[in-house]
Amino acid sequence: MKSYLIYIYVFIATVSSSCKKDFFNIPPQDALSADNFYQNTEQVQASTVALYNSPWFDWNAKASWCISELLSGNAHTYSPDVINFGNFSVTGDNTQLLSAWNALFSVVAQSNALINNLKSKVPASVPAAVVNNALGEARFMRAMAYFYLVRTWGNVPIIENSLDHVSNYQVNTNPVTDVYTFIINDLKFAEENCNKMIRTGSVSQGKVSSGSAAALLAKVYLYMRDYPNARLKAEQVINSGEFKLYGIDVSGKTYADLFKTANNNNEESIAAIQWLGGSSYGHGNALQSFLAYNSEITGTGDGYGSVTPSIDLLTAFEPGDLRRKPTVMMQGDIYPEINQAKGGYTLPAGAVAQGMPAFIKKYVVGTPADNGGKGASFSTGNNTYLMRYADVLLIEAEAVLAGAQSTTDAAALVPFNKIRSRAGLIPKTSISIADIYQERRMEFVFEADYWFDLGRLDGFNVTSHPKAIAIIANQERGIYSNTTPVVIWGQKYTPTDANFRLPYPTTESTLNPKLLLPPVPYNFK
Repeated sequence: MKSYLIYIYVFIATVSSSCKKDFFNIPPQDALSADNFYQNTEQVQASTVALYNSPWFDWNAKASWCISELLSGNAHTYSPDVINFGNFSVTGDNTQLLSAWNALFSVVAQSNALINNLKSKVPASVPAAVVNNALGEARFMRAMAYFYLVRTWGNVPIIENSLDHVSNYQVNTNPVTDVYTFIINDLKFAEENCNKMIRTGSVSQGKVSSGSAAALLAKVYLYMRDYPNARLKAEQVINSGEFKLYGIDVSGKTYADLFKTANNNNEESIAAIQWLGGSSYGHGNALQSFLAYNSEITGTGDGYGSVTPSIDLLTAFEPGDLRRKPTVMMQGDIYPEINQAKGGYTLPAGAVAQGMPAFIKKYVVGTPADNGGKGASFSTGNNTYLMRYADVLLIEAEAVLAGAQSTTDAAALVPFNKIRSRAGLIPKTSISIADIYQERRMEFVFEADYWFDLGRLDGFNVTSHPKAIAIIANQERGIYSNTTPVVIWGQKYTPTDANFRLPYPTTESTLNPKLLLPPVPYNFK
């Protein structure tokens, strides 16, 4: 547990260095410290900027897709540092496992630093609503980080004040149920105290709101199979009118437009990591560097094709699904928005990496010139979604289904079919949980979601996963041959129940052997 604690010491430095000029207007500061930073409304509002940026970097750049896309069967790789995720042989020594742990706990640590500093450092002259909104943002981000942590590792330590553990970092884990209670408490506070909004697509609306907290609460309740509360919160968000579905509620936009830098903080964005294109390492979005086929696409010397779509994913798209091209590049696909100065980009015939002739398009945005002149190696400016409004619509459908075999209830069909309509697919007149999971997979592929969906398929906080294992065991994780005719060189894996909770990083369990002990109930304050 020691490694992530270093982040609390760079909290103030990060606040001042990670700001987007077009996202927040932060007044210049000459000698910032915890004692003099939170002195007025503008400074308190600015104090949360760091929570949307650099602490998430190592989770976003690589660890997130290793865990969510390689484990789930959406993606394929031969890259030696991450191949173990695709064949279920990850150990505690894996570097990306440690990156995920450190990044998520750095979000927790920086959220804690803000929560605890605001309580003691803000003068009475700053309105309470301003302070509480900032506290709500911090508690939302802490809840989001813990939501990833608990779904990845299960029992994890609940830390409310990171300074308490600088010299005493050997702490027990807490049970999954307590972690979920902690998440819910944070989100309830955020819902009550964060500002209310109506999203207009303005770049300035990058912060989370009361509605953002309600939306994430709906998802947390869904994972817990608390269908009544999941439905209540989903409908609350839907009826609020705060968010809109691109291409349905927002005319002239499409699914593909969601992933363009120009549409950062659009009406569908519930929560997103805010990146600064062209900034120093750790403050820009590094996803494109690993996903793009080559440097012709990026224009910045990176573009390594480190991971590709799997055969199983490619064959999962329904014919005519408009999400396919914005998600996956196939040979011959043309993208006018990439390399615009040269008339666009076409993925050439013969393009192959990792043994596959297809590549990931989502979060690949092209050269700096394609993005308003902003960008650099490992540093594009497109936001990474933590949650989108489409999720709320599918949560509503699943909450109405409420564990039944199928439903024809319009309360489920209407939101479900809005998603299919945008994708250009025929509406369904009856839906099952398999239909919802399929739609979730295709809608949120490469957005760090499907592995966690598979983990909850058999129930909340269970140790047996027969349904998920059956799905994964039937996935084609091999490659296409380089012969004529092309055939599939097949590869399938059958995970065990133990694979649905990843091992703690070895460096962490060595420093803190209590991680390996049975969890201890948390003492809620």
